[in-house]
Amino acid sequence: MHTSLVVLAMFGLTATLPAQAPMPTRGSVSRLGFAVDRLARLDSALQGYVDRAEIAGAVALVLRDGQTVYERAVGWADKEAGRRMTTDAVFRIASQSKALTSVAIMALVEEGKIALNDPVSRFIPAFQRTTVAARSDTGRTIVPARRRITIRDLLTHTAGISYGTDSIVAPLYAAASLGPAAGFGWYTADKDEPICQTMERLATLPFVAQPGERFVYGYNTDILGCVVERTAGVPLDVFIRTRITAPLGMKDTQFFLPPAQRARLAAVYASGAEAGITRAPDGPRGQGDYVDGPRRSFAGGAGLLSTARDYARFLQMLLNGGTLDGARILGPKTVELMTTNQTGTLFSQTGLGFGLGFQITERPGADGRIESVGTFGWGGAYGSQYEVDPKERLVLVFMIQQLPNRSDIGAKFPMLVYQAIVEPHR
Repeated sequence: MHTSLVVLAMFGLTATLPAQAPMPTRGSVSRLGFAVDRLARLDSALQGYVDRAEIAGAVALVLRDGQTVYERAVGWADKEAGRRMTTDAVFRIASQSKALTSVAIMALVEEGKIALNDPVSRFIPAFQRTTVAARSDTGRTIVPARRRITIRDLLTHTAGISYGTDSIVAPLYAAASLGPAAGFGWYTADKDEPICQTMERLATLPFVAQPGERFVYGYNTDILGCVVERTAGVPLDVFIRTRITAPLGMKDTQFFLPPAQRARLAAVYASGAEAGITRAPDGPRGQGDYVDGPRRSFAGGAGLLSTARDYARFLQMLLNGGTLDGARILGPKTVELMTTNQTGTLFSQTGLGFGLGFQITERPGADGRIESVGTFGWGGAYGSQYEVDPKERLVLVFMIQQLPNRSDIGAKFPMLVYQAIVEPHR
């Protein structure tokens, strides 16, 4: 049996790893196709990052065919408070919110209430005539968009909409309390206004590319969250809760944490310029307003909180073709559409594609990756990430809270998981 106790050492403090789900026995690991001794490399690697003060703490979770292969918490949820990391810690998942909002949109597409080629202006009239900023001899010129932005453009991040931190538009966005005035661009949890009001203001600003011409990462999914609200007639948090998280038993996934649960929220740390970490400041570029803020901005692009186990249930639903434990969220053909490249080579020319909300591995070794062809996933600004590998029937979730994050553990985590597979799935 693999040991479940390790000693953590960081900043002069020591702690014993809290009780966690036991590692599978050698027999069950063999059944799941993983080698016990090779999985132990994950323990050593994660602990090393804590010991070297490259991260404060982390939660890692790996499922195969819905069964737990690996589940570990290491380090600290809040070093200053002496609070150890636990597997049920709550994390700010930032852009991992996009997957849930994309599923919400596709649920409405399935009902015939939205079409992928619908212009977003059908739901938010302020987007009827948008503009694009371009560089010129005088610095900047603003021209009309050549066509209207569609729902598909937003799902694939090909609408030309950034987070407004580009130098060509940053002053305009800052004046509208967006871009540089919104943390690192994507943060809205401190806004005392509904997300649709924020997105209507966004529509008056110039974007940075013509619709359909480039992959530009930005407020696209926040706009989609407003589309959900306008279409369903309820706030985004209500739609996600009633249509996705409640049916899937995701009790810890929400936009804002009840004050009574504040001790479950992992603290945010920041990578140093050269080495080490420090506690991130309060406010938009650090701890955020996820407990005591206005609690009005339900940002579909970056606003959710979750746990590793909760998020893994959501991913297992996708791996199962849209269903989990009797709850069907999407049809299998819809999941297939979402996890198929829809952007050609606009996203990458290294073997990666982008579907309706997800990055997709299209060829072996794409961008130096070990994952199987067809693997889809994404991550969040605080350093968290996830992947789903349909071929190997795997769900990988890795949670940390680091902003900015200069650690390379996220890039190494998949290899540490895949090297432990000794029986490929058949």
